[in-house]
Amino acid sequence: MKTAAAAAISPRALRVLVYAPEESRRALLEGFLARSGHEVASALDDADIVLADGEFAGIEGVPVMTLGSAQANHAGSLDRDATPEQIDAALRAVAAGLVVRSATERGFAVMEENALSALLTPREMEVVNAMSRGLTNKMIAKRLEISLHTVKFHVESAFRKLGARTRAEAVAKALERLRRDKIEL
Repeated sequence: MKTAAAAAISPRALRVLVYAPEESRRALLEGFLARSGHEVASALDDADIVLADGEFAGIEGVPVMTLGSAQANHAGSLDRDATPEQIDAALRAVAAGLVVRSATERGFAVMEENALSALLTPREMEVVNAMSRGLTNKMIAKRLEISLHTVKFHVESAFRKLGARTRAEAVAKALERLRRDKIEL
């Protein structure tokens, strides 16, 4: 018998519309959803989320979680052989507004240590941007409303991460990196 506290803690059931071209796969996924306490939706209007097996065109207004197909326009994707626990967790996360990707997908691979050290923090980028405008450390401190010591710390950190020895070299390397790593949306 569930107590009121246990009922409040347990996650709510989702209404999931299953899309799978193969009838056997659809039956397998629907059975898993029922065992997990989710409701299988019969129409898109009744669904909180869509669970698609393989390629699936996006639907406006309803988050899509795909299995075996990594499509950037979907909120979630896992490998086709994901475990029931992984699918359940991903469905709940996507329904809550999070983005879920398989650990094997390119965007979430472990970064090499030298790549991590090359990342500039937002404040370091602001400092480099101010340096590109010819501002002195004192002027940067005043504009960003931080101490002169903090500006010097960010300048040194940016120099180290960019592999630069002068302000001009740091700005040039930052601009080159921005050009090279520009992300198209």
